[in-house]
Amino acid sequence: MEELIKMLDENLQYIEHEIHDKEIFIYIKSLRREARCPYCGCISNSIHSRNKQRTLKDLPIQGKKVKLKLETMKYFCKNPECEWTTFSERFSFCEPRATKTDRLQEEILRVSINQSSVAASQYLRESVADVGKSTICNLLKKGNTKC
Repeated sequence: MEELIKMLDENLQYIEHEIHDKEIFIYIKSLRREARCPYCGCISNSIHSRNKQRTLKDLPIQGKKVKLKLETMKYFCKNPECEWTTFSERFSFCEPRATKTDRLQEEILRVSINQSSVAASQYLRESVADVGKSTICNLLKKGNTKC
């Protein structure tokens, strides 16, 4: 499992996982000791807080829906001219404040591109992740594709 988590980001550590009915919860945490402020670009190693947990839906494993429980850190920005005093670390596999990984969003788009959002939602809920029609439409609009 550790190797799978490292494929998302080499700075993540697998903690444990739980399997409940048709879902797998994978608990992971960030090992970073510094991060770049997304607002000014300054690198900081001054940790504000730990244990900020994000839940991200990811691609299924063995037919079970996956939820990543990601423990992240928040940092102080060391740039006195930056408007932001703190910031949360960012990851390449998901957008800030996202609830789905980029690869799950790509799969949603792949499935949804050639069928109605209602049909795509029904298929995705059964086999990939709990996704509503409005989520599909929003993702298609971001990609400039008609809903």
